[in-house]
Amino acid sequence: MSWKVTAFGPRDVVQAALVAHEDAWDWDHDIVIAGSEIAEDKPDDWQLEAWLDRKPNKADRAAIGALFAGMVPTLLVEQLPDEDWVTLSQQGVEPIREGVFYVHTPDYPALDEAGVRDFVIPASQAFGTGQHATTAGCLAMLSHMKASGVVVRNLADIGTGTGLLAFAGLHLWPRSRAVASDIDAVCGPVVAENADNNGVTLGDGGGQLAMVIAEGMDHPLLEAAGPYDLLIANILAGPLVELAPDFAGAVVPGGSVLLAGLLETQEATVRAAYRRAGFRLAARMVRGDWSILWLRRRAIR
Repeated sequence: MSWKVTAFGPRDVVQAALVAHEDAWDWDHDIVIAGSEIAEDKPDDWQLEAWLDRKPNKADRAAIGALFAGMVPTLLVEQLPDEDWVTLSQQGVEPIREGVFYVHTPDYPALDEAGVRDFVIPASQAFGTGQHATTAGCLAMLSHMKASGVVVRNLADIGTGTGLLAFAGLHLWPRSRAVASDIDAVCGPVVAENADNNGVTLGDGGGQLAMVIAEGMDHPLLEAAGPYDLLIANILAGPLVELAPDFAGAVVPGGSVLLAGLLETQEATVRAAYRRAGFRLAARMVRGDWSILWLRRRAIR
């Protein structure tokens, strides 16, 4: 049984609530938060949604309301069918074409176009089917990096979800060694199944992908496999800032990090953290309200 709490408000109010959620050090992680626009033709009307595996109690509602800094909107509480809400949120989504990639669920056929890599990613308990602006933007930026002459022999995808971005990196740099990680244990079998369905070989050698469950860079394999020419992290602004020093230590001089999961309003904070860690901006793009950043670590002189 699962429940959802929804609050409606202007875009800037909901985005401020999302930032407050990231800054809430004592947040109950059983309450999963997301924000989005309600309709494409009303870009300033947003909703904040919170999912729980229990009926929200007074404390739960108070915690969600507190994200709005005293301007608490009406909270709509509803019981959901006994199905996984992540899967439900990803069903029926349209395929996307980004850079040299075409990503679709099994409900749609492959594009079958020369020069385009097809990935079939079913709706699952892990995030990252490609339809979210941050994932799609990462696919576009990876294609741009390849076209710009970036050479990658060793890559890591932190917070991989479905494994899609790691798969994309291996397609662009097929001889590279790749490691994917996620803090959520459910991602292990999801990535393995998706790898099998998309012809990606699991292993720890060249052209192969190793999958680990880890928080940040805290895993022996992640440490042993580095340093990396490319590190991908499509997570959240707060963790990105916290991980900046760790990422700097894990990337070769001149190497790249691809960062996403941050709102454009959070970009300055994230870029400042990485500037202090020794990175400079190589390219950026904005998809909706989300920033996608390609940064390069300064060479050691």
